[in-house]
Amino acid sequence: QVTLVESGGGLVHVGDSLRLSCAAPKSLRMDDYEMSWYREIPGESRDLVARIDSGGHTNYADFVQGRFTISRDNAGSTVYLQMRDLKLDDTAVYYCRAFLELDRGTWNYWGQGTQVTVSS
Repeated sequence: QVTLVESGGGLVHVGDSLRLSCAAPKSLRMDDYEMSWYREIPGESRDLVARIDSGGHTNYADFVQGRFTISRDNAGSTVYLQMRDLKLDDTAVYYCRAFLELDRGTWNYWGQGTQVTVSS
């Protein structure tokens, strides 16, 4: 069983910055995986925030464009989400995901989530 471990969440104020980390076990061979951050507000769907593929190409949700940056450290088996200019609407549980799809199968792993709360 693969476990991703998120950290770095907390209580911040509007306009603050925060960096989330997601540590993957060395056994995962993270280099091959597409790594993503999602967020979920209670009662709503889990939405994609940012994605980085194995080649380092990134995609962002419109609501975080220019404010959040996703990056990966394959050697350290860690993916980061740098969040700047946080807004009240960024309050959510943030989840890390590792995804790999090959002809022979699909691998999909999630972390337990880390709470980010933005207050005024």
